[in-house]
Amino acid sequence: MSAAMDFEPAGELKIGQVGIANLRVRTLDVDRLADEMRSRVQRAPNLFARAAVVLDFGGLSLAPDVATARALVAALREAGVLPVALAYGTTEIERLSEDLGLPLLAKFRAQYERASSEPAAAPAARRAPEPAAATAQPATAAAALQAQPGLVQVAPIRSGQQVYADNRDLTVLSAVGAGAEVIADGSIHIYGALRGRALAGAQGFEQARIFCREFRAELVAIAGHYKVLEDIPAALQGKAVQVWLEDGQIRIEALDA
Repeated sequence: MSAAMDFEPAGELKIGQVGIANLRVRTLDVDRLADEMRSRVQRAPNLFARAAVVLDFGGLSLAPDVATARALVAALREAGVLPVALAYGTTEIERLSEDLGLPLLAKFRAQYERASSEPAAAPAARRAPEPAAATAQPATAAAALQAQPGLVQVAPIRSGQQVYADNRDLTVLSAVGAGAEVIADGSIHIYGALRGRALAGAQGFEQARIFCREFRAELVAIAGHYKVLEDIPAALQGKAVQVWLEDGQIRIEALDA
């Protein structure tokens, strides 16, 4: 019996789908980045206060030095979020992650591996999402969505729960509660109330849409572009709506009865 107990782990490790915001640094201005993040936290504290954030330096021509990166991490913490990792990139980013004591997230690896075989100007055309994970080319995402049938969620999704439809659409037959999150690489259809967060086109598919019967969302996002509750017109609250992306901006309109 004692020998068998020696094999019992003290902690059970599981790898799961988690929602971590990706901060794509485009201008290495520590004060400006901190001010922008502080504003996001103040506008939507329930979403962004103490939120886990991945720092993505792939949009810069050169990786920051250790002192600047440390200053950025400290400034973002003071602004109210928690940098937890760096997005996978070059060997310089790997060394920087070691110096900072932060892990690299391999989830972002494919983006940089593609960039290495593309013209130098191509990476600037891609935009990584803030509240969702790494982007992929829309054509690739569209092709991937054909690989599987849509995921259907029958039971209500309660606070703290997350449902992710990998490479497919998501249909929710009940409600998405406050504090819950639904994510799909395709479109999202919700036949009950949406009180939590809905993120469609999570891998960069800009043609994805969100449909719901009763709109009370904390946040909606398409391919990384998002709106929070404070930015949504009060006239749309409680209505049946559709959400889509047009010219890089989130559009929300009531559906005709």
